[in-house]
Amino acid sequence: MPAPRIMDPYKDKSSHYHHRRHLDFQSVEELPDAYEWGPLESHGGPVGADQGVPIVDLKGPNARELIGSACKSWGAFQVINHGVPQRFLEEVESAGRRLFSLPLHQKLKAARAPDGVTGYGPARISSFFPKLLWSEGFTIFGSPEDHARQLWPQDYQNFCEIIEEYDRDMKRLAGRLMWLVLGSLGIAKDDVEWAGPTGDFNDTCSAALQLNSYPKCPNPGRAMGLAAHTDSTLLTILYQNNTTGLQVHRDGLGWVMVPPVPGALVVNIGDLLHILSNGLYPSVLHRAVVNRTHHRLSVAYLFGPPQSVRISPLERLVDPDHPALYRPISWTEYLSTKAKHFNKALSSVRLCGPPVDRTVSSIVEVGS
Repeated sequence: MPAPRIMDPYKDKSSHYHHRRHLDFQSVEELPDAYEWGPLESHGGPVGADQGVPIVDLKGPNARELIGSACKSWGAFQVINHGVPQRFLEEVESAGRRLFSLPLHQKLKAARAPDGVTGYGPARISSFFPKLLWSEGFTIFGSPEDHARQLWPQDYQNFCEIIEEYDRDMKRLAGRLMWLVLGSLGIAKDDVEWAGPTGDFNDTCSAALQLNSYPKCPNPGRAMGLAAHTDSTLLTILYQNNTTGLQVHRDGLGWVMVPPVPGALVVNIGDLLHILSNGLYPSVLHRAVVNRTHHRLSVAYLFGPPQSVRISPLERLVDPDHPALYRPISWTEYLSTKAKHFNKALSSVRLCGPPVDRTVSSIVEVGS
């Protein structure tokens, strides 16, 4: 898979932090100044179960319609009965815990290179903010074997087998979810040429896995696990363990927690699907907050189109009364735009209408 070329625009961003001293989160008793964001804007108060991010049963008869409604109003939803066994999700979580519980000096053997995009290191969006993020990550394209050998020279195969099986499961699920989302817009398989000969996206699209660790934090009210952003994907499928932390932003409600549901997976609409749907299904602004007493782990499957395809609003969604709002752009080109403009990237590729700025100003005014 030639995915590293897709992420080339982020190489400079990744190397920006390479020279900084890595923090051993397990030994910290007080929040260092470099990680202190100041008081965080809290979520918008209690939200009832029937008012939060929808939970969709993929075996339900109206799954497509419910997903369409969730995409339009939230840009995110959770799915159950998705076909990935709970026991395997727990194996994936265990593999992630095994990785992040290693001593820092051991994890640094698989550190992301200054000009690289895979391996252990801080979130790639870190360089957009003056304060550091209370998290650590591990990025995987294709096989994780090279980095796994560095972490466990004599015992790397189990980790690789779990990750590779999870990647296959997520690829199948991503294709299924894409057609549920597109079907809710009235899009047929003939409308998407790059879906591949079988129409399931499996042989055409690109993807990456991102393992995220959010250690226990001595002052979670003034630290940020992952700052507010939208994903530069079509879809992101997220597994989160049983510790809360993921929040999505919705106008009128502010920050809303997405509570872990046993066996459920969270699906986020990314910027490229925002473009593909001509803005009908907006990408969701989200962030991760941290916890004083519990370690949180998540695994994100970042699903995007083929490298050679230029994404633009689907023809079926464009007419004289609904002009195309965005110019055609490839995933590689969009990542370059995102690496430059961050949450204003959608505005920079918009053709008409009001600009799209997915920034919540109060969360980037560090130290306010």
